[in-house]
Amino acid sequence: MQYDFVYGSLAVRNGSEIIPAINDLLALPFAAKIASRDLHPTDHVSFAATHGKPLFSKTLIYPPGDIERQRGLEQVLWPIHCIADTLGSEFVEGLNQTALTDLVTKGTDQGIEMYSAFRDPWHLANTTLPELLKNHGITDVFIVGIAGDYCVKSTAFDAIDFGYKTWVVRDAVRSVHDGGPEWEDMERKGIKVTDSAKVKRLVV
Repeated sequence: MQYDFVYGSLAVRNGSEIIPAINDLLALPFAAKIASRDLHPTDHVSFAATHGKPLFSKTLIYPPGDIERQRGLEQVLWPIHCIADTLGSEFVEGLNQTALTDLVTKGTDQGIEMYSAFRDPWHLANTTLPELLKNHGITDVFIVGIAGDYCVKSTAFDAIDFGYKTWVVRDAVRSVHDGGPEWEDMERKGIKVTDSAKVKRLVV
């Protein structure tokens, strides 16, 4: 829930509406409450300006060292956002940050896009999230935030792949595109789509 994703250069429509639902969930007695954040350099590979191409066009990106360019992935080219040490990268006002137990930073490498809070898309390196979950003894992961069709979906897919029972809380998520296939995609993967009222009944 960073400023640029809610009010700034890459604001998701109605993103601020989910802040109260997220705060309600943060008040529940979870073993860990972990936030992820993007801290991009100014020339990050996901920015349209880095490639000199139109906003929201697409290109192929490659992992470091892929000299023969055999592992390309399609990348949407975004407006410049969440630059490290700027307002855009800060969590939004109103989010109960004091309830958080841990913070995971991603997207710091200029040449690597990282939607998932677990790892890069080529699975070259993990963030600190897998180790944090292990240390906290976590078995079930509940995911909220922005954006449902990108970071939320990618993180949920990886949570399943890392062996966690995975839940996405739909009323505490907003997507870039309305009516996209992300919810069906997640359910097919074995991710449970739920709502905050049901989560409260499960946890309390």
